Amino acid sequence: MKKIINTPKSPAPIGPYNQAILKDNMLFISGQIALEPNSMKLNNNSIEDETNQVMINLKHILKEANMDFGNVVKTSIFLSDMNLFKKVNDIYGKYIIEGEEPARETIAVKTLPMSVNVEISMIAIL
Repeated sequence: MKKIINTPKSPAPIGPYNQAILKDNMLFISGQIALEPNSMKLNNNSIEDETNQVMINLKHILKEANMDFGNVVKTSIFLSDMNLFKKVNDIYGKYIIEGEEPARETIAVKTLPMSVNVEISMIAIL
């Protein structure tokens, strides 16, 4: 049986999907972009702002499932430009628990939803 995880503390999905699905002890979090949950406006003044907003959105989804970044086993980061890697990595690293870093890939793509620069999805285990 799967359980849908949605929280008003993260932005509502902009398409036919849920913020996350909990199946047994595994949480699959949909890709998050830098939308502010209340206004649904992009927080994209800088790549640092975008990345912080994405990580905050992910944190709230994890919390809704009674988890935190220590439960994350896999992260996928999608960038509009690989030249953004260092700045995104620096912000991302501030949220991830040292010694409990998940597996990860970072991929440069042609475009992302709403023309953002970063989208991050995660898989976590309870």
